Amino acid sequence: QVQLVESGGDLVQAGGSLRLSCAASGVISGLIAMAWYRQAPGKQRELVARATTGGSTNYADSVKGRFTISRDTAKNSVYLQMNSLKPEDTAVYYCMASRVGPDYWGQGTQVTVSS
Repeated sequence: QVQLVESGGDLVQAGGSLRLSCAASGVISGLIAMAWYRQAPGKQRELVARATTGGSTNYADSVKGRFTISRDTAKNSVYLQMNSLKPEDTAVYYCMASRVGPDYWGQGTQVTVSS
């Protein structure tokens, strides 16, 4: 089974930037899309950004214009560039591989934005 490992989470001030990385241990068979989700304590996990294997992307309204998802197929990696961070972006961010068969999830990386 392919493992997903997130990195890049940190404590930053509002207005700052972070780049999250998700590295897969190998090629993901049956891949449909890669996505980033986030979850804050007491809240539902929400979709932040998604990138299909066909090249399309979509974003939550709350992050449009600030976040960018990208993929590097050669490195089996997906990234989330986060700019103009706000305190409400504080959450654990999870990488997810949507595929034919069971989906893969990473362990999550903490992003904390102070005001």
